[in-house]
Amino acid sequence: MRRNPYPEREVNEINWNVIKMLIPYLMEFKARIIFALLCLILTKVASVYLPFILKDVVDVLDKQQENKIFLVPFGLVAAYGLVRLSIVLFAEIRDTLFGRVTERAIRRIGLKVFRHLHALDLDFHLNRQTGGLSRDIDRGNSGVSFLMRFMIFNIIPTLLEIVMVIVILFVNYGIWFALITAASIISYILYSVKATNWRTGFIREANKADSSSNTRAIDSLLNYETVKYFTNEEYEANAYDKQLEQWEQAKAKNRLSLFALNGGQALIISVSMTAMLALAAYEVTHQNMTLGDFVLINAFMMQLFIPLNFLGFVYREIKGSLANIEHMFGLLLKTPKVSDDDNAEVLEVSRGVVSFNNVSFAYDKKRPILNNISFDINAGQKVAIVGESGSGKSTLVKLLFRFYDVNDGSITIDDHAIEKVTQHSLRRHIGIVPQDTVLFNDTLFENIKYGNTNASVAEVERAIQLAHLSDFIESLPEGYETKVGERGLKLSGGEKQRVAIARTILKKPPILVFDEATSSLDSHSEQAILNAIKTVAKGHTSMVIAHRLSTIVDSDNIIVMNKGEVVEMGNHHALIEKQSHYYNMWQLQQTQS
Repeated sequence: MRRNPYPEREVNEINWNVIKMLIPYLMEFKARIIFALLCLILTKVASVYLPFILKDVVDVLDKQQENKIFLVPFGLVAAYGLVRLSIVLFAEIRDTLFGRVTERAIRRIGLKVFRHLHALDLDFHLNRQTGGLSRDIDRGNSGVSFLMRFMIFNIIPTLLEIVMVIVILFVNYGIWFALITAASIISYILYSVKATNWRTGFIREANKADSSSNTRAIDSLLNYETVKYFTNEEYEANAYDKQLEQWEQAKAKNRLSLFALNGGQALIISVSMTAMLALAAYEVTHQNMTLGDFVLINAFMMQLFIPLNFLGFVYREIKGSLANIEHMFGLLLKTPKVSDDDNAEVLEVSRGVVSFNNVSFAYDKKRPILNNISFDINAGQKVAIVGESGSGKSTLVKLLFRFYDVNDGSITIDDHAIEKVTQHSLRRHIGIVPQDTVLFNDTLFENIKYGNTNASVAEVERAIQLAHLSDFIESLPEGYETKVGERGLKLSGGEKQRVAIARTILKKPPILVFDEATSSLDSHSEQAILNAIKTVAKGHTSMVIAHRLSTIVDSDNIIVMNKGEVVEMGNHHALIEKQSHYYNMWQLQQTQS
């Protein structure tokens, strides 16, 4: 069973510091926020005033009934309708004003997280799983939206209204009405918070199973071909179903706990409403209050408990939203292991001389990969690096691109240490045709143009011709507009590598890296691509990682590696004459062919 590296974060307490983290993103529209908060206050004032109009209407009608006069108080009825309309309008204006603030904040945060993820080192991306990471970002953005909508437009206005109502009841009707209201609301809030905290464990289980099943499904679908190769469809389905079973069980517990929460809340509301109305009825019968006062108190209690009815849900969701936002912001706190120096310069390549100077490196200190590697690639030279699998050839490419920093020694380009220049300027001057080319789920044309997004159509077509892609593209019904599928799965390995070569040609870098660039091509295609590479590489510094020795016999220098060390160096003829490591590899490949 594949482990989910993004387990659901436990939410034991609310971290209010998340609000502070959000504030800078909300300050772009200060005027909107001020007007939205003003509308919020006006909405609550109108909402609290509404029961007074209702009281006056009832009292006027009650007095008329006593005097046998039947006149409809149209003014009060119109005022009631006007105030109710104003409540809706103020709320809509508030939502419209603040909606833009929330959406811009989500946009800014989303972009910042996206940029930061691209800034993180290769090691982070090798260990993350796309499904879980995507879920974290989605939940974080949803959390921002929920927090802004419910906390600012539900919790804060409700608390404001509660304070206003309790003060009004105390001033107009005495201490007992205020105490019953305060006690009922405090009881309701305490019970809702306690019950919600109890429920959180079940919700967390459901979310954990949801994340795990989502990650499992995406991981399986991304590896669709592998599943098919090993006929493991049923294995994947069973594994996915186990995750869904855990989700189902957690949801069942969640549903029962929700029943307990809602039942307890309903009991508190019923007892409170009964007590308030009984006291109000007693006062009316003793002529200490009017019938309108009775209606007003009933309206106030209903008005208070309607938003409070969602308190358990809102409290839990806000708690979860804060945790999800914190988790998303936690991604921003991850620092890349490879970063630019404060004084990093922009690399300008004039000659393209690459030097590895006593380079040692290990992904894990217990398992060294490279040991004291030294060699030079002079301007315009083609230098090949060969060796058995695991000898560290591809690691040299990752170090040159500075996906990792060397443990010892240094790598320089034109005598500039690569750790002293910006990563962007370094990588801008290096083009690569990787062993495993991954394409975007877009058209062939756009995938090739990715090498230089500002290239003209003519430049893209020239790159296509040099990469020997023209005949292939012309054979496709949709030509340039052919969709390559997710990760380029609709293309063969050779076709993908020719796209990668076209990309690199379009980039026009002074330094070229070919990492097993022709490994997926047949002999005819390989020869055509080698001729194209030779043409394109002319005058460029080239570093070639090769398995097929026949493809690098024309190299100016061949570096032979074994177990992370350079064991031989020289051109093809010199190494053959030595009859050592390279000679043995050559003889073995000649025999196999």
